[in-house]
Amino acid sequence: MTEPIEPAPPTRFQALWTWIARQWREGRSPALWILGLLIGVAAGYAVLGFILAIEAISYLTFGAHREQLASGVAALPAWHILLVPVGGGVVVGALLWLGKLRGWLPETRSHAVADVIEARAVRAGQIDIRTGLLSAVISAVTLGAGGSAGREGPAVHLGGALASIVAQGLGLPARAARIILACGAAAAVAASFNAPIAGAVFALEVVLGHYALRSIAPVAISSVMGALVARLSFGASPAFSVPPVAAASLWDFIGVVLLGFAAAGVAILFMRLTLAAPARIAKIAERVRLPLWALPPFGGLLVGTIALAFPEVLGVGYETTADALAGGYALQALIVLLVLKILATVITLGFRFGGGVFSPSLYLGAVLGAAFGGVAGMAMGAETGGTTFYALVGMGAVSGAVLGAPISTTLIVFELTASYEASLGVLIAVSLATLLTQSVTGGSFFQLQIQRKGYDLSRGQARVLLQTIRVRAVMTPLDEGEAATDAGDEAACLYEDDYLGRAIGFLSAEKVDGAAVRSRSGNGRIIGYLSKADAHAAYARALADVHEEEHR
Repeated sequence: MTEPIEPAPPTRFQALWTWIARQWREGRSPALWILGLLIGVAAGYAVLGFILAIEAISYLTFGAHREQLASGVAALPAWHILLVPVGGGVVVGALLWLGKLRGWLPETRSHAVADVIEARAVRAGQIDIRTGLLSAVISAVTLGAGGSAGREGPAVHLGGALASIVAQGLGLPARAARIILACGAAAAVAASFNAPIAGAVFALEVVLGHYALRSIAPVAISSVMGALVARLSFGASPAFSVPPVAAASLWDFIGVVLLGFAAAGVAILFMRLTLAAPARIAKIAERVRLPLWALPPFGGLLVGTIALAFPEVLGVGYETTADALAGGYALQALIVLLVLKILATVITLGFRFGGGVFSPSLYLGAVLGAAFGGVAGMAMGAETGGTTFYALVGMGAVSGAVLGAPISTTLIVFELTASYEASLGVLIAVSLATLLTQSVTGGSFFQLQIQRKGYDLSRGQARVLLQTIRVRAVMTPLDEGEAATDAGDEAACLYEDDYLGRAIGFLSAEKVDGAAVRSRSGNGRIIGYLSKADAHAAYARALADVHEEEHR
């Protein structure tokens, strides 16, 4: 009898290849570093294309680039200023109709940062690339045609969508897919602002929601690569020019505290109006039987009407932000611009144009800070740090409070100015403004957007687990014979697509140790059984997995 032939031991090359394949399959750190680098380059060039598309549309419609948009539009005839936002609205409406028809935009709106955070928390880091590309096109048309919104939100979504399709294509596990999603977001922010440190911290602080050691390296690599792409293409200059910052006195830091209170007030007003507008306008459209995709032209007409007198409200607003930082406006003009920019942004997003809230919040903060600096200058005279100091502090405080990203916005200001005093002032003001804003609103702008879909992220991932784990995933299944035998059971039961939170609540309310699980189809036949012990054990395992992901 011949003995079985033992397989030959693997060669060093085979062992190395097996190790590499396992690293990729399981999404371990060395593989994630390589993916972070590749995604950083890809997302950086995607954001570069997105920015150039906005520039091209702006030049075709208004004959001006973003650096001179307000001043260029001021020289145009009134019919031109009105026609461009309306025409842009027609194009956006057509794109929304297409997205609704194809199922790429089921809510008839373009996507931005909140959808990236939702994908991380609820959908294992998965984003439909078609939704990402169409949202980017809608936002490019919106901003190029003068819509008052931000470019960073759509850029983050585009970067996240590119990262997600890579993770799906490689079949990465959910934990690795979430890290890769954050890599795309980091590269997008870094490329948009030319600020690699802020890009990495934004992805960790806002998108991932934690600073686990395993996540830091790939996210940082991706952010650096995104910034490198921007610098190779646009040079080392930041998104907008910042004048030198004068030395601040002790009195200025007392003023910073007061500015933090004012920034919180502006952030709360801006968030509440912007969040309420889409639903309010949708109800009006429903009453007059107007589909949601037909709303943008009407919003364009309203924004164009405001721009007839104040073209500074158009587009991303970087020119006006830079002028406010340089002290280029009188106090009365700053107050008017503050009010009208809020109104224009609420109209733009409420009438289903694309775009985000990052740039508008920077604009509002710079204008508020410049106005506060003017008042402080009159009160303190030569002892004040100047308009630029307060404008930078206000810019960081309002944007940080709106986005729920105090550390990221502080770092953005530091990378823009390299000023320790300005960064310290931002840190004080944004901490106060964020605390006050979230105490009143209950969360950041993105968290409140997601909360309207039924997911509460303000208390961490623990509650979301109860809203995402299905009973079918944790029940004990029955075979076909048992299911057929028990099909006539009329006792109170659960359904396979119930969430774990409902199941635990049901078992506790009924004071039972378990319940049958029915199918939604097939005459509601019983297909499994869920015990209270299994439900709590599944929740405990999920909590342990989340804890490990967020702390290792």
